[in-house]
Amino acid sequence: MNKYRVSADIGGTFTDVVAINQETGRIAVGKASTTPRDLTQGILAGLSRVVENPETIDFLVHGTTQGLNAFLERRGEKVLLLASEGAGDVYYIARGDRRDLYQLHYRKPEPLVRRRDIVEIRERLNAQGGIRIALDEAGVRIAARRVREEGFGAVAIAFLFSYVNPVHELRAAEILQDELGEHFPVTLSHQIANEWREYERTSSSVIDAYIAPSVQRYLNRLTAELHRQNVVAPLHIMQSNGGIISAAAATNSSLQTLLSGPVGGTMGGVSLARDNGLQNLICIDMGGTSFDVSLVMNQSPDIETETYLEGFPILLPVVKIHTVGAGGGSVAYEEAGGLRVGPRSAGAEPGPACYARGGLEPTVTDANLLLGRIDPDWFAGGTLSLDRNLASQAMEGLGHQLGLDTMQLAEGIGRIVNTKMAQAIRAITVEKGIEPRDYALLAYGGAGPMHACFLAEELGIARVIVPKNPGAFSAWGMLQTDMRQDFAQAFYTPLDRANPMEMADLLETMAREGSAAVAAQGATTQAISHRFSTDMRYRGQEYTLTIAIESLDEITRTDFKEVLVNRFHRAHLARFGHNNPGAPTELVALRVAAIGEVGRIPPAYESEAEGQGEIEYRDMTFNQKTLSGRVIRRAYLRSDTRISGPALVLEDTATTVIPPGWELRLDQLGAMDITRL
Repeated sequence: MNKYRVSADIGGTFTDVVAINQETGRIAVGKASTTPRDLTQGILAGLSRVVENPETIDFLVHGTTQGLNAFLERRGEKVLLLASEGAGDVYYIARGDRRDLYQLHYRKPEPLVRRRDIVEIRERLNAQGGIRIALDEAGVRIAARRVREEGFGAVAIAFLFSYVNPVHELRAAEILQDELGEHFPVTLSHQIANEWREYERTSSSVIDAYIAPSVQRYLNRLTAELHRQNVVAPLHIMQSNGGIISAAAATNSSLQTLLSGPVGGTMGGVSLARDNGLQNLICIDMGGTSFDVSLVMNQSPDIETETYLEGFPILLPVVKIHTVGAGGGSVAYEEAGGLRVGPRSAGAEPGPACYARGGLEPTVTDANLLLGRIDPDWFAGGTLSLDRNLASQAMEGLGHQLGLDTMQLAEGIGRIVNTKMAQAIRAITVEKGIEPRDYALLAYGGAGPMHACFLAEELGIARVIVPKNPGAFSAWGMLQTDMRQDFAQAFYTPLDRANPMEMADLLETMAREGSAAVAAQGATTQAISHRFSTDMRYRGQEYTLTIAIESLDEITRTDFKEVLVNRFHRAHLARFGHNNPGAPTELVALRVAAIGEVGRIPPAYESEAEGQGEIEYRDMTFNQKTLSGRVIRRAYLRSDTRISGPALVLEDTATTVIPPGWELRLDQLGAMDITRL
């Protein structure tokens, strides 16, 4: 009996499921409509389309948006926050050095915890972790009674200096679970973000507590449904750091799942870059609701140790992803006499007007259909037929408002959404000192290949790569990564006074902790490895750069400090465009990532297609000119094929548009390599 490795990725419009046969390496892709009222149903529908017998699933990983949606839609739990006495306002004071200081219409994000729901507990540690004031256990019990009486769904605990000594947080948690039950959700700041910066640590803890019950309920329900369907393989969850984690562990670390869906595509990009010998990629994922951008740099994901979501800081290693509201379902509308597109989306229900599910507003998908860039009879692999008349009707009212005919409006919608997406790419490249022209553009998602060449033209990028099954590429990427657990330890000291042996001892202890955590999730000892790093900065700087340490043995070298500081100077120059080699530096934290290999099945590539297939010709519109373009199924592309635009390449999960002035060929592994003529 064949065994399958399976992944599931939930998007705003479709749920993608990918199954890889472990014996043959062949890939099967299933697409099902996302079911917003019960996301598990979309996953089960997708599974049924790729695997006949659920018992043959040997490995299962899932990228969930449950926590992210709960946060964005403000439907998380009511949270009580326990803070150190005298520091109850830390969460509300936040930071004065706003990242958007010059935004004229700035509005401070609405905190997730009301001020009256912050309880100050008498306790205090000093900066070295010594106890100055013992924990007021009676005060914690009083807080627990308030949780019961006022219906709080979770508690977050963020005491000062708990990242040095967690004794008070741990004892407070014991008391709460004694009073409220051992399964009541309690988030401890030192477990979520074992780092300094009390506001950022508190913010991270509050977000985890806010989404944790929702994530836990969802994962428990999904696990139960899978068991009912005879899926015996343990469920794994994609994490924001680019690794996977068991579902059981994810219920205790909900914050790690926050960006788990989009990260799968980035890790797929890492795998593709390594297979194809590429160094740098701009990864773009355009689905039905959103547009996600990330970078692969030197065949590795661009990871940061702090990120922001809706204005709130989150301390955890996360693949850097920039998201804007631009997708196939993005709605076009008039505002102040001008045409606007998104961020509001028609989503899966009712969807674009051409879906014939009751949608009445024009969307990006409707525009592409009218421009001849979608096959109406073979959309989503033939599972959905599109109605051109309904798309045209949706356009008419808005076109009348703006004084545009239907085709002018359709092209206008395309240009605006492309400009919006190009600006999102600039936000993580040009604005960070990175030249987009030095990168290839990797396009995936259901709508990514449709817009990729237009984005490349706007950014001066000469090469676009479209992988196989681009609409399910994020799901495929989840099967190309490994288990990962991250650990951090404060280590604040000037580099010239740092004790290398102390560093090595701390890193070794963290590595043992990481090995135990990954082994508990099923990784064998032989498959576990570690990545070491340290956060560094120039003395007097506020923020840090994470610098790799090659191995524990490297720390014992006599020139270790010199090697480390030179790496920091180079990294500072690359990131900010300048450095100061003569300035003193200091260490702030030590980091360890424990990696547990779960095995990777190389995909099966076919160098030649069986036959040429029929090539159709269809009218397509570019720059208000109607041209006759070729339409071909991707399955019939051969390794020696050269197709010049205008053309469409159709496949089950996406449509690739090749505009005039671009040429397609297949690379050695079957990806479409599209270059400017």
